[in-house]
Amino acid sequence: MSLRKADALGGRAAVVGIGATEFSKDSGRSELKLAVEAVRAALDDAGLTPGDVDGMVTFTMDTSPEITVAQAAGIGELSFFSRVHYGGGAACATVQQAALAVACGLAETVVCYRAFNERSGRRFGSGVQQREPSAEGAALGWSLPFGLLTPASWVAMAAQRYLHTYGLPPEVFGHVAVVDRKYAATNPAAYFYGKPLTLAEHAASRWIVEPLRLLDCCQETDGGQALVVTSAERARDLPHRPALITAAAQGAGRGQEQMTSFYRDDLTGLPEMGVVARQLWRTSGLGPQDIDVAVLYDHFTPFVLMQLEEFGFCARGTGADFVAAGSLPLNPHGGQLGEAYLHGMNGIAEAVRQLRGTAVNQVDDCARVLVTAGTGVPTSGLLLTR
Repeated sequence: MSLRKADALGGRAAVVGIGATEFSKDSGRSELKLAVEAVRAALDDAGLTPGDVDGMVTFTMDTSPEITVAQAAGIGELSFFSRVHYGGGAACATVQQAALAVACGLAETVVCYRAFNERSGRRFGSGVQQREPSAEGAALGWSLPFGLLTPASWVAMAAQRYLHTYGLPPEVFGHVAVVDRKYAATNPAAYFYGKPLTLAEHAASRWIVEPLRLLDCCQETDGGQALVVTSAERARDLPHRPALITAAAQGAGRGQEQMTSFYRDDLTGLPEMGVVARQLWRTSGLGPQDIDVAVLYDHFTPFVLMQLEEFGFCARGTGADFVAAGSLPLNPHGGQLGEAYLHGMNGIAEAVRQLRGTAVNQVDDCARVLVTAGTGVPTSGLLLTR
């Protein structure tokens, strides 16, 4: 069973620095170089130096280890270094681990980062090609022989069931794509800057795996993003308004697999995100009505609708209507569909900008932001407040 009481982490640490490279389709440099650029930019933003850092956290999928990035960035001794598994599900958990280290006194200043050449190098969207034998690979073996070889094909199974259960057409997924592209169109850092989208254009895009069209799938990006976490007390003396980590949680559901949890009783929700939602609400004492901005992981549009439903923003099967109504600002940076696919780390940076009041598409008087990490896998989430 998952935790059934509020935890003691909330409010003890804050995000005080954010930094990124440009987001491109061909960076022309190594993933290590991208990581170092992002880390140095985040430290500059925080008003700190490499010598202030004593902790590093990244993803297991990152090709640039914590120790190597520390060395290349001019960071000295480390008292804490860690990695989080499960692809995009790790994004918010990197901040959670940094906050845990700070709260426990294992480190004073922790940098979280993610960097890859996901367009010009290894393209995750191409699916499974070669894998070392593993228990996770064995689980995939129940699906791959039948043609489910790519992330889009895995998500399509759940998306089809969602549409069938609630009697909806595939066009409902377009509402997420349109909102993301609306915001991306006014964000100079976004790949789709100046390129809004209509529902008709979404519906005319080619099928990838029914019921998913091209514009239901996130883009592929080269780039790096880093975040700096320190104690709430120390954050008060730094240049920018801190983004307080009011709650952080990880979640894995019953019968959980990586993107292929097809043997659950119900495929129309995301139980792993339900675990995260319950813990975030419990620890923070907040609820859906208290959130000013939601930055939801949008690698595929159907899973955005399911996340809104898991968090209680709307009833089951009504996520598309909720998005279309525009009652909650959603992914005001353009999301991974519109800005860049950085495994969710750029979404955390957007949450920090919203709380600082410096975002391109700034939401008035933004005080509380919900951020989620990758879905369909063991995942994580944050509630950041000012």
